[in-house]
Amino acid sequence: MSYILSIDQGTTSSRAILFDADFGVTAVAQQEFDQYFPASGWVEHDPSDLWATTAATCRSVIEKAGIDVARIAGIGITNQRETTLVWDRKTGQPIHNAIVWQDRRAAPLCHELRAAGHEDMVTARTGLLLDPYFSGTKLKWILDNVDGARARAEAGELAFGTVDSWLVWNLTGGKAHLTDATNASRTMLYDIREGRWSEALCALLDIPMAMLPEVRDCASDFGMARVDLFGREIPILGIAGDQQAAAIGQACFSPGMMKSTYGTGCFALLNTGPDMVRSQNRLLTTVAYQLDGQVSYALEGSIFVAGAVVQWLRDGLKMIREASETQPLAETADAAQGVVMVPAFTGLGAPYWNSECRGAIFGLSRNTGPAELARAALESVGFQTRDLLDAMHADWPGAGETALRVDGGMSASDWTMQFLADITGAPVDRPAVLETTAMGAAWLAGQRAGVYPGAAEFAATWALDRRFEPVMAAPLREEQHGRWKRAVQAAMAF
Repeated sequence: MSYILSIDQGTTSSRAILFDADFGVTAVAQQEFDQYFPASGWVEHDPSDLWATTAATCRSVIEKAGIDVARIAGIGITNQRETTLVWDRKTGQPIHNAIVWQDRRAAPLCHELRAAGHEDMVTARTGLLLDPYFSGTKLKWILDNVDGARARAEAGELAFGTVDSWLVWNLTGGKAHLTDATNASRTMLYDIREGRWSEALCALLDIPMAMLPEVRDCASDFGMARVDLFGREIPILGIAGDQQAAAIGQACFSPGMMKSTYGTGCFALLNTGPDMVRSQNRLLTTVAYQLDGQVSYALEGSIFVAGAVVQWLRDGLKMIREASETQPLAETADAAQGVVMVPAFTGLGAPYWNSECRGAIFGLSRNTGPAELARAALESVGFQTRDLLDAMHADWPGAGETALRVDGGMSASDWTMQFLADITGAPVDRPAVLETTAMGAAWLAGQRAGVYPGAAEFAATWALDRRFEPVMAAPLREEQHGRWKRAVQAAMAF
């Protein structure tokens, strides 16, 4: 039996999962790493932490499984997207901390570019909006603010990459500077219709194109992991950004299928197939996956804060010790208080795209306590998803009434998923296997290695754990969503 090693490098932790030839999870290893907040709205990671925790979890998962490394047929990688790194090509040393996707420091630059009338051109080529969320303006900030960086970049001494490229560089000992089409599509530098880096966008942001990695299919040859890491060379055969990997792991291969992942943020993807749908409701058009040179597109709604709101209750307010405590708290809350939380800690994503907005809580009374705050925090995830789905249905009638497939840590909460079904008025399907992001990366590598079947056969293995049907009365649903929308408008006004 062959195995596939799946690397899932996320925003707060790195994980490695070993899948067997039947898609079964053989072993899992995970390590958290530090988050750095050097200024309000700024978020950074130490690049060495990203690599060290990835390497350590890979070694750990192989040790836990107790298998011969020779039985690992390939490595698949999925990663936090948009997070931006720049390193020296000769030494492999980063010139600055990684600037995380949540970081908002490039907001003034985005305002300038928007005011100068560049957003239409950016959107036409990339499917994205001018927002500090994406890698391009983060990269420009590094080149403009790190001493000597721009001159070194123009001299060809520096390499840019999202986290997948950084991991491939380190896994291969600097032999491969590569990325895949899904990660490239999130940089704001890649023309998703032409399938290549855009000279016009690089010129707009003054970015030397020599810094950029080569773009390949999601299932491709990305080099060999060096022998000193795991005892033998292992081919790297699959890469996809975490949200696209989750859509693949959820077998959302047909146009009209939707998935929503609840991790640090929440990201809903609607497969539109070969149709590159231009959103009229401030959603993003992105690459869902690219296989055998053929691109499938998606509409995406990006929410910056989902699971992070529970982390804030735990680490910021010290209100809970474990994330799992939020559900029993929410179940005891006084719903009549109608407390609404807008968790815009780093701005609001789709469909608002307001990088200046910050979090707010409305409806507080003398009787408001931890239970009501926990309920409002969990409900905020459902409300934000409702906003995304409304926009998707308006943009593309082909979305129909398809059930929403969910995954990620928060999807394990029955209370949260039931509220999601209630507030969207649509069924919510939770799969039997929640490791969908890692599974997507594993499938990409496994089918390339000949261990796993093609898309249709893989889709047939998808199994339902539970379907949550909406039970909330329609008038109450609209009343609650209306209160949420008023809260968002108030938060943005403030």
